[in-house]
Amino acid sequence: MIYQAIIFDLDGTLIDSMLLWRRVDAEFLNKRGIEVPGDLFDHLPSGNSFIQTAQYFIDRFRLPDSVESVMSEWTEMVRWHYTHDVSLKPGAGELVSEIAASNIKIGLGTSNSYELAQTVLSANRIWQHFHCAITGDMHLMGKPWPDIYLKCADALQVPAKNCLAVEDTLTGVQAAKTAGMRTFAIYDEDSQPFWERIKALADEAFMDYRQLGQAVRRELGIN
Repeated sequence: MIYQAIIFDLDGTLIDSMLLWRRVDAEFLNKRGIEVPGDLFDHLPSGNSFIQTAQYFIDRFRLPDSVESVMSEWTEMVRWHYTHDVSLKPGAGELVSEIAASNIKIGLGTSNSYELAQTVLSANRIWQHFHCAITGDMHLMGKPWPDIYLKCADALQVPAKNCLAVEDTLTGVQAAKTAGMRTFAIYDEDSQPFWERIKALADEAFMDYRQLGQAVRRELGIN
């Protein structure tokens, strides 16, 4: 089958940003006199969207903050870095540009916010290649639920079964597979503890964009 669209995750997939988010978690909690627990995300109850993660922090640590204020604080902490020093993974920009030149639809399906996604992909000069962006500040169930991917396929006007998804996390691969998409995994150090499970669940798994790019070109029929 030649797939008609490709949907990329953002953090850890297109950009090297997971370490930055770990620092944000620590700074956010430390500022409130809270140490980061080792199981910080082990009990996220219902999805990892931007909205749901903010609510999870409020509930778990009994914070007086609103969901909106937590999301705003995270955005302020990250925006400068997304504008100035968060880079694409090696080979990611070239692959996205090549796909765009082939007139294949490209979507973004991320738990991050629309503003931050637009900021970092604009700074790295590939935002214009995305036909749609479904993000974690929309009122959807986050990954591992399939909602982000299903809504992205709908926005692209391509059946989910005809979309190829690229992910780096276990929850992301679970979401894309549940949506019925052929799913490729790209290695990210932050997900190393889950890499064997990711490889077992994904249709194919790759250590870098050189390997991934070859498979994506094959699936999309790009010569």
